[in-house]
Amino acid sequence: MSTVRRWTGARGTSVSGVPADSRRRSGPLRLAVSIAVIVLAVGVVIPSLNPFKTERLDRSQPAVLKAIEDLGELRSSSANLQIVVDVEDDTKNVPSFLKGERVLFVAGGRVDGSVSLKDLGAKDIVVSDDRRTAKITLPRAVLGRAQIDPAKTRVYNRERGIVDRIEDLVGSNPNDEQELYVLAGKKLEAAAAADPEVLDRAEENTRATLTGLLKALGFTDVTITFAGTRPGL
Repeated sequence: MSTVRRWTGARGTSVSGVPADSRRRSGPLRLAVSIAVIVLAVGVVIPSLNPFKTERLDRSQPAVLKAIEDLGELRSSSANLQIVVDVEDDTKNVPSFLKGERVLFVAGGRVDGSVSLKDLGAKDIVVSDDRRTAKITLPRAVLGRAQIDPAKTRVYNRERGIVDRIEDLVGSNPNDEQELYVLAGKKLEAAAAADPEVLDRAEENTRATLTGLLKALGFTDVTITFAGTRPGL
């Protein structure tokens, strides 16, 4: 039975060619890596035991009140809408895989219908001497601006050319979604304007609200009319 011996030369080099000092130093390193892998694995399986979990710190400053505005209007209908904005920036005579961008933007929000009350004068409100009859003339209902809900809005897909991707990396062409929000808002407003029921409902609800309020005050005969034509946005 023969005996195999591993010998080390004068410089501490084993037969395998790996310095003995390196092997001694790599031992603790391998142990540390193994422990880190085990800790991370346990943290994935049991999140509460993960010492490396991420925690978000909110250092936002308190909101500052700039102004308070009197609305002077009765908002009495709301159209909840959703739209997919599909826009593409195409560079002439250049293939889209080199230069160009196409974005699918899903936007959800609402457009309110309201009736203004701030300009009512004495001629618009006629009350009988016995305070039993009231006739009120109101302006036609109008649509407000679209209010986009961030929780229902997102970029669904974005395709960019190679040049655009490089520009994004160097920061010369940041992905600014402000234009998409503005465009989506205009499309939501156009969709609400195309459906007359939004304004019809606003006027019906306004009439019902004011009629109920006046009758609760003792009026028995209440007439509410809307004068003029419906203005655009």
